[in-house]
Amino acid sequence: MATTHAAAFTQSRPWSASEFESLLDNPITHYVGDPRCFALFQVIAGEAELLTIATHPSVQRQGLALETMREWHRQAAAMEANRAFLDVAADNVAAIALYERCGYHRCGVRRAYYSRETGTKTDALVMECRLP
Repeated sequence: MATTHAAAFTQSRPWSASEFESLLDNPITHYVGDPRCFALFQVIAGEAELLTIATHPSVQRQGLALETMREWHRQAAAMEANRAFLDVAADNVAAIALYERCGYHRCGVRRAYYSRETGTKTDALVMECRLP
């Protein structure tokens, strides 16, 4: 996961293997996908939160992220979550388009939330959707 995350997250600090291990040790954290594309999410009290999704650049634009989004939604709904949330960098146009295609809408903003390698900061859009 850390390898794919590092390849996909070039504008901000990718997560380390130990960070992934720590998250996966938590019983409310779940994983879907494979080494090419994966999502990490948490489910608690009827709500699900996407922690991260990453697609290796060598297989981007092949529908894997959409398939992975749909699968984590299915699994979260099976765990009795009825709403899903996520944060996305306001300048990540491709991710925002994917999330909107999956039924998300903007419900908040976290100002200057993400640090960029250039030293600048960008807002995070908070998005939510109803799960089937």
